[in-house]
Amino acid sequence: MRPMTDKARIRTEAARFLQFFQDRGACVVEADILQPAETLLDLYGEDIRARAFVTHDPDFGEAMMRPDFTVPVVQMHMAVGAEPARYAYMGEVFRAQEEATHRASEYFQVGYEVFDRAAPIEADAEVFALLKEVLEPLNLRAATGDMGLLLAAVRGLATTDRRKAALLRHVWRPRRFRALLDRFAGRAPLPEGREAMLAMKTPLAAGITHIGLRSPAEIAERINALHEDAAAPPISQQEVELLDDLLGLRETTENVLEHLRDIAVDMPAIADAVDRLEMRAEALTKHGVDVGTLDFEGSYGRTSMEYYDGFVFGFYAENRPDLPPVATGGRYDALTRVLGNQNGERRDIPAVGGVIRPELTLELTGEAAQ
Repeated sequence: MRPMTDKARIRTEAARFLQFFQDRGACVVEADILQPAETLLDLYGEDIRARAFVTHDPDFGEAMMRPDFTVPVVQMHMAVGAEPARYAYMGEVFRAQEEATHRASEYFQVGYEVFDRAAPIEADAEVFALLKEVLEPLNLRAATGDMGLLLAAVRGLATTDRRKAALLRHVWRPRRFRALLDRFAGRAPLPEGREAMLAMKTPLAAGITHIGLRSPAEIAERINALHEDAAAPPISQQEVELLDDLLGLRETTENVLEHLRDIAVDMPAIADAVDRLEMRAEALTKHGVDVGTLDFEGSYGRTSMEYYDGFVFGFYAENRPDLPPVATGGRYDALTRVLGNQNGERRDIPAVGGVIRPELTLELTGEAAQ
């Protein structure tokens, strides 16, 4: 836990960033520290419990201490926000950490979010360029990626919808994604126990009424799914190699476009995403960003929060590899579709944002412990 004087300095630094965003047209908003657990569980599943602080209130019900600002800001905007809209905020977020880790479980964030239906590519460039501008004195390395490319590539695979859904569900878990891809491509055997389930024809006739908490109907559905998967032809070696090529890209934004065009010849599903990347590069250039030196990584963003589904970026101190990214951000259109589907009414809006960790900027300038 940081000394109180450090926390006061962090708050002052955060206020400086907040004022920067406010001066550029952002509306300052706040979010409750306690957030309804139901919403976060619906979005991320039970996995969120491992990285959130959970509590219970007799009236409020199950709640989680705010793990980030994006979800409550999106909820606020979908309820009452005008379009287009720009928001800024600051405050603490809380992330449970594994034992014996040096990562903080409580830290400040300052954020800037843009909701703009008319010009999403321009909004991507705007958010990135503003964070780059305010962090310029720190001489950080910027890394970018585009989750939209990988998501489009998976959706375009010549395989079953069930397999594509499984891969999409685990895009943000690289090891699990690779294991599934290898299995669906016939490169790896079925996990232990799957063969036994495939051998089952009618579980009830064999005297099985439950497996764990699954009902007979759920058991039957699972067996049918396994049979369907076993009968499906493997994902082709060419498609696997194209995915690997995409994930392995590490070039400047300017140079990566030619490589992506080559991949799109054999994987046309990514063509629209490549077009968006090219338009974003042009928009970044107009905002004064040198895309000739801006790093692009095909796998970037895969270990971030799961709501990013397009442009992603981060800023790093190259001389301090021990530090987490000083700032991160990205596009999260799918999140607005999920949170905008309330009371039978479907609403969504393209959205992009970024956050800065002010305690890291202080540490890099040597002011944190003064």
